[in-house]
Amino acid sequence: MNTNPVLPMAQGSEVPASAAPPAATLGRQLLKALKSPPVMVAFIVFSIVIVLSVLAPVLGTVDPVAINPGKRFAGITEDHWLGTDAFGRDTYSRLLYGARVSLIVGLGAMIISIAIGLVIGVVSGYFRTADVIIMRVMDGIMAIPSILLAIALVSLTGGTLATVLVAITVPEIPRVVRLVRGVILSVRSEPYVEAAVSLGTRIHRLLMRHMVPNTVAPLIVQGSFIFASAILTEATLSFLGAGLPSEIPSWGNMMADGRMYFQLKPGLVLYPGIMLSLTLLSVNILGDVLRDVLDPKMARKG
Repeated sequence: MNTNPVLPMAQGSEVPASAAPPAATLGRQLLKALKSPPVMVAFIVFSIVIVLSVLAPVLGTVDPVAINPGKRFAGITEDHWLGTDAFGRDTYSRLLYGARVSLIVGLGAMIISIAIGLVIGVVSGYFRTADVIIMRVMDGIMAIPSILLAIALVSLTGGTLATVLVAITVPEIPRVVRLVRGVILSVRSEPYVEAAVSLGTRIHRLLMRHMVPNTVAPLIVQGSFIFASAILTEATLSFLGAGLPSEIPSWGNMMADGRMYFQLKPGLVLYPGIMLSLTLLSVNILGDVLRDVLDPKMARKG
């Protein structure tokens, strides 16, 4: 006879297994969401950006950092599909490599901030003694506007890809910490967690098997928004001259270099601006879809 009816719930999910949506159901919901025209367009656009960034060395026509004063402000030619800038650099090739820089920054910031924020958030949510200190530090970081904090960090460490990535990642960590902490605090009072504790489950097994898995869905959604935010922040820093060096092809640098010549060659600003806008819009739309599918409350509202 089963004398402990809550034990079957202690298998790593926030709700009983019968109430948790299986992977097949989530897959069907994602496929259904992709049938929506805006979502399909967003998926196609983001896929194209990924392909362009990965195949930039193959698809590019000219070295993106090669300076050729003799072809300054050249028009569309066989070698320069979108013309050249004030230094004779190929605009088309720089757009492709700018996509690579943006995706590297977005993906790197997302992975690092989630990895660090997950560990800190779990410690803060489970160990009450550390919670007060950790959250005061996180509140202090969040009190500083993210763009100002990023500019300060880049100014102190220099404008390289690694330092810009760190400067973008640091302001995102407190948001992940607060998200994970909230999930852990809500889960630790669930019956299946209390049952595991009463059975003498070790802390690391309790966290990894019964509590941390509940953070996966919200972290996936949060990661999509961190990805978009990091791309925008990098472009902003580069546009302000506080990000990557101007010789590195990024969309922010391209807009910064072309703004002085906007009336002469508006494409120098419009091309990277359009690419940046389309990428951010597609990522945000896909992030909204993930939120609706992975968040049961949003799914019920839909």
